[in-house]
Amino acid sequence: MEKRDLLSLRDLSREEMDHLFSLSHKLKREQGKRSSRRLLDGKTLALVFEKPSLRTRVTFETGMLQLGGQAVYLGPQEISLGVRETPADCARNLSRWVDLIVVRTSAQETLEEMARYATVPVINGLTDLFHPCQVLADCFTLLERKGKLEGLKIAFVGDGNNMVHSWIQAAEKLSFSFSLACPEGYEPNAEILSAAKENGGRVLVTHRVEEAVQGADVIYTDVWTSMGQEEELETRRKAFRGYQVSEDVVARADKDVVVMHCQPAHRGEEITHEVLEGPHSLVFDQAENRLHLQKAIMVWVLGGMIGSAGKPRTTKIRPWYRSAALQGSPGHSSSRSRAGRSVVRPRRSRQVVRGKKAKRPR
Repeated sequence: MEKRDLLSLRDLSREEMDHLFSLSHKLKREQGKRSSRRLLDGKTLALVFEKPSLRTRVTFETGMLQLGGQAVYLGPQEISLGVRETPADCARNLSRWVDLIVVRTSAQETLEEMARYATVPVINGLTDLFHPCQVLADCFTLLERKGKLEGLKIAFVGDGNNMVHSWIQAAEKLSFSFSLACPEGYEPNAEILSAAKENGGRVLVTHRVEEAVQGADVIYTDVWTSMGQEEELETRRKAFRGYQVSEDVVARADKDVVVMHCQPAHRGEEITHEVLEGPHSLVFDQAENRLHLQKAIMVWVLGGMIGSAGKPRTTKIRPWYRSAALQGSPGHSSSRSRAGRSVVRPRRSRQVVRGKKAKRPR
């Protein structure tokens, strides 16, 4: 099988995205089952992190353990890419010992160099240019809540950063419209924006929050000052002062709008406490889904699913959100978990014959 890398969402086709969403759904339903615990039995993941992390590290590490493998964390002090040794040498060494590499670094070029020299799959855990795992997990979360991506209006309020770049690439293939409201001088990368529009992506960049969020199905935001931009903190606070997701901004969107944030969140800056903790928020649901979506990515890059003989095999899984398993569709009911999120459970019909439970009709 040809080596699979995930460096940006341009590496995935629409069919591969659908496969990842459906595999995530399957793994989430089977959480803790013995079959899931053996999917990557004996595999080892290397986490090469030059940037600090909570969600990315914990979800990849936990996910690999839940799939039967193990993870090795390598922080800046152990690696020092480009100082202690080159990204190419690091990749070639790791390829002799591990089965999979996740890289979290500043420069996209560093990630691409590692992928070029590694003989095992390489996954982008975040660069200054893209954050594909986060956006895939967010799309999966929206499929759970909305039942579709096609036709949605997703509005992003804030900086034209790596999150925006990955959302723009997703819009090329997933048939939703994407609107960004940002201050002048903080627009997204012009080449990424142009390529998306050439490929049919419906993307709008405006400096007016009202225009971006009007009638939106989703409002998304991120911190005003990302890692590595700390020297710009005060300048950015002034520039983004009118770009806060508040209750007034949410009121301009669709009545069923959901609010998302990739976290960490700075309450009182890019988003108010009331909105983050309010009824429209999916912030902690999307954080949870990082685990399930990244488990799916790891299984996919290492060969799809695992066959009965323990060997990798590629399995096509029908997109669950195109079948009956949608919230609010016939044959399904929703209940609330302790966290208040909506959980979809199928209604199981049973036939009782002479006091015994009959088998469900097939």
